[in-house]
Amino acid sequence: MAAAGVALSQNLLADALSTPKITKKILLTGGAYGPVWMKYLIALTGKEKPKVCFMPTASGDNQAYINYWMESAKKLSIDPYVQRVFIESSSQKQSFEEVLLGMDAILVPGGNTLDMIALWQAHGIDKVLKKAWEKGIVLTGSSAGAICWFHEGLSDSRPKALSSVKCLGFLKGSVSPHYHSSKDRASTYQNMVLKGDIKPGYGLDENAGLLFEDDKIAKVLAGDAKSKVYKVFVESGNIVEQVMEPEIIT
Repeated sequence: MAAAGVALSQNLLADALSTPKITKKILLTGGAYGPVWMKYLIALTGKEKPKVCFMPTASGDNQAYINYWMESAKKLSIDPYVQRVFIESSSQKQSFEEVLLGMDAILVPGGNTLDMIALWQAHGIDKVLKKAWEKGIVLTGSSAGAICWFHEGLSDSRPKALSSVKCLGFLKGSVSPHYHSSKDRASTYQNMVLKGDIKPGYGLDENAGLLFEDDKIAKVLAGDAKSKVYKVFVESGNIVEQVMEPEIIT
């Protein structure tokens, strides 16, 4: 019996060593998501022609946005798919889980972050996205599609003023997209971090981004030399904005 137990343990160890480790990946940008970023995303999937799901929930499944995506996809080496949330059972015969877990990447564009998170939670999509992340499906997006993966983010989802929106929490801390696109974004974010109204995190210029692997920053990226990522935190009672020099992708 002891020999059998040792053999079993050895077999389990061999299986564990032979099973490739899954790296959880999230690629996000401050607002831009053109061909350069799509090229980078395709490479991240490790597939020659990955299945990429476009999820325009934050825009209310805007048809013009969907048309633009599908037209852009024709120029890319991808198998494109659109997953709407405003659906009816007569036309969608697969569950959200069946669709999303069959993808190589899931791309979330901009819009209203608060409404998007609420709809995802109502449908259980938040839990499916976590399964997708843990499975190694690349999660990606810009603006609302960058905010959603963090604990919280600075958003224009509510009337009157920028505010903090609680999100999925796959990534620690917070983020502010469009960091220097609006004169109020950077200053509002810094003031909120200083007061403790939002967790410390990152400010992303439009064409700058971050690649997270297993919830840690793997790379700081930008599509041009002017765009930057900023680490924003409090030290000795003062706000600190630390430039994170990016690798330029082409």
